[in-house]
Amino acid sequence: MRCPYCRHADSRVVDSREAEDGQIIRRRRSCPECGRRFTTVEEAVLAVVKRSGVTEPFSRTKIIAGVRKACQGRPVDEDAIAVLAQKVEETVRARGAAELPSHEVGLAILAPLRELDEVAYLRFASVYRSFDSLQDFEREIASLRAASNRPASAVEAPQQTAPHQGERAAEPVG
Repeated sequence: MRCPYCRHADSRVVDSREAEDGQIIRRRRSCPECGRRFTTVEEAVLAVVKRSGVTEPFSRTKIIAGVRKACQGRPVDEDAIAVLAQKVEETVRARGAAELPSHEVGLAILAPLRELDEVAYLRFASVYRSFDSLQDFEREIASLRAASNRPASAVEAPQQTAPHQGERAAEPVG
């Protein structure tokens, strides 16, 4: 590392510390030429390979922008979107690869978005998976319905069923 003061081509590491859960390393360095000290910050860059083959750094901001579009007009707040973006970043970084295809980033968005808001999920999935027909939407809606009919826990509210012949449907209260 070049000294920022005297431009000497070498420096010595005096101290190293991890920051942000190990994502960043701060190093305190000393220049053997001028004796001055300075700090450097190292961060592992996660690269995303787009369909075109172009590589660009992973951007949590782009995740937030895409999810925000899908959530437009939905009762989803900015904090929830930021938490989702953080989950996505943690998921893709946990894979341990220096580069990953953009397709994998999209897959990492789908599951938490489905939990956050089903309508936003459907909007995002329709663009991400390039829905071409009504059947694509119907298939995805059927998948959402099947997933919501599976009991997630014993505490889950019972599913309402259609009334039997001769019975009347319950009227909403209130």
